Amino acid sequence: MLVDFTKMNGAGNDFILMDNRDEKLRPDPGQIARLCDRHAGVGADGLILLKPAPLGSADWAWDFYNSDGSNAEMCGNGARCFARYVARLTGRAQAFTFATRAGVIAAAFDGELVTVGLTPPRDLRLNETLALASGKVTLHSLDTGVPHAVMFVADTDQAMVQSLGQEIRRHPHFAPRGTNVNFVQLRGAEGIRVRTYERGVEGETLACGTGVTASALIAAELHGLTSPVRVRVQSGGFLQVSFEKNGGQFRNARLTGPADFVFDGKIRL
Repeated sequence: MLVDFTKMNGAGNDFILMDNRDEKLRPDPGQIARLCDRHAGVGADGLILLKPAPLGSADWAWDFYNSDGSNAEMCGNGARCFARYVARLTGRAQAFTFATRAGVIAAAFDGELVTVGLTPPRDLRLNETLALASGKVTLHSLDTGVPHAVMFVADTDQAMVQSLGQEIRRHPHFAPRGTNVNFVQLRGAEGIRVRTYERGVEGETLACGTGVTASALIAAELHGLTSPVRVRVQSGGFLQVSFEKNGGQFRNARLTGPADFVFDGKIRL
């Protein structure tokens, strides 16, 4: 069958969005991978389906899939794109909530910028030593809806994102879920720069919202950065992470950035 879709991107992280409010779409992993394929399909880092929320839980809900067809708990850039997509589809530009596998997310609008309030960060672990093929490294980790490892580097341009990211992503230390891997450069008053190897994409993406958030919060804990933190991502764009900090506890983490419509189309499932 032919299905309407919208292609969007948030700071370079791109997605296919579809209206599944009638819940007739049930794509399998193979179909999702073909849709996201950049040569044989639309091309995207993930697929997002709008669906009704369970009664009383939120205004809406989504099903989010990585480009390999696997389910994902949460995606910060995807959440902003989803919010603008729903606003355009329903004509509702006021703040609303939607249910994800990580919890209920709140979205608000300021022109073309979208702010999403993320689920409470958890499982903060600092200064852990991991043995890799190239030697020992120091890593930090935090779950911002999905698990993230953070490594501080002197120069993100020189970071071995693909090779180290792939090894850390599947390291036994992070079993059985695996982890996303963020390479973070401190940039003084300009905030931080982040490059991310994403689980489920199995490669570097141009931006990762939950990874940017984990990186900003860990930089705040270890290097004294204060809210809001400005983050430059691999696309060259910028995101902003706001938060409240009380001792070692973070609350009210929010991610602000663009969510752009690219094109609309039809494709056969």
